Amino acid sequence: MKLSIKKIVRISSAVAIGALALYVLLRPDPVEVETAFVDRGVLRVTVDEEGRTRVHDHFVVAAPVVGSLERIELHEGDRVEPNTVVARLHAVPLDERARTQAEAQLAAAEAAKMAADARLRKAQATLEQATRTRERTDSLVAEGLEATRKQDEDRLAETTALREMEAAEFAAQVARYEVEAARAALLEGGPRGSDGDAAQTGTTLRLVRSPVAGRVFRIITRSEQVVAAGTPLVEIGDTSALEVVVDVLSQDAVRVKPGAMMLIEDWGGESTLVARVRMVEPSAFTKVSALGVEEQRVNVIGDVLNPPERLGDRYRVEARIVVWEGEDVVKVPTSALFRVGDGWAVFVVDNERARLRPVEVGHRNVRESEVLAGVSEGEETVLYPSDQLQDGVALVHSRATR
Repeated sequence: MKLSIKKIVRISSAVAIGALALYVLLRPDPVEVETAFVDRGVLRVTVDEEGRTRVHDHFVVAAPVVGSLERIELHEGDRVEPNTVVARLHAVPLDERARTQAEAQLAAAEAAKMAADARLRKAQATLEQATRTRERTDSLVAEGLEATRKQDEDRLAETTALREMEAAEFAAQVARYEVEAARAALLEGGPRGSDGDAAQTGTTLRLVRSPVAGRVFRIITRSEQVVAAGTPLVEIGDTSALEVVVDVLSQDAVRVKPGAMMLIEDWGGESTLVARVRMVEPSAFTKVSALGVEEQRVNVIGDVLNPPERLGDRYRVEARIVVWEGEDVVKVPTSALFRVGDGWAVFVVDNERARLRPVEVGHRNVRESEVLAGVSEGEETVLYPSDQLQDGVALVHSRATR
């Protein structure tokens, strides 16, 4: 029996509609994903750890002789200048034994002063040489005969030498103060006071002065009492010379170089502070982590550039130490990468479908990774790829901010 053309058309249409319905019914639903673009720009690889601030030089002012201390009227946070009176002490006359000891202390203080003056002269000479080298490099860079990297290194060397000279100046000031204090201890006591002040009978008034300018950190001995020679009275420091101490894992410490940039965040202000690594300590120490694991850690010390006045001593901060930096790098979000065998791969969005793309990865940090080959700037990659994704799977995606 022959079928009419109408019946053939009806049967063909029914089969086509059934096949289409079956395809729509059985086809997998598109996978919802979040995507981000392959970008080009600056990439920094950092070591991120918690740190604390520290004033570069602490000075503890101590009682120069045995005597009766008057109550100290200074308070924490007060500013002092060199030779500001921080304490008043009524010293008792020295016996023969104490006088011999005081003479020995004076001789030791004078020797320490000579050593401090020598270190200061050396620091001044180092700074002068660093300044001449930096000026010569500036001229060569201006003429195009030297790389800017050498200019940055010489500027850092000059800054480091300046800081070392400032520290040497502070040390020389303290040494002079120690000599004056030791010499004052040798003065014979009497019924009269020094500097025109009245004194207790049989004692001599000693005015204990600050050796440097700075702020009072702590009043160690405040109340009126009898104190022995060398008793700590007041702790003073200069918060304008602030450094950051960050303890990192020893395997990370070997990647950190002096002069590296250190970004200071979460210190309480809105801006990110910048510091430069001055030193990586040569000796590690053992520290138990929050999980109870023993770790070998190393202190990395950086100088804060232009520290804010409200940031003080022993404050907690978050530090990011830059161990590598690229200026013009093709990069993808690290969350887009996943392992395929021994290599890396990403899913690229192509006509609303996922396409598996092997990539060659260079430097990485927590947020972004350098891509040496495999994708190009402007392509769109899938973030956090799941097990549902395969090559050719249809996608429904929302784009992250580029």
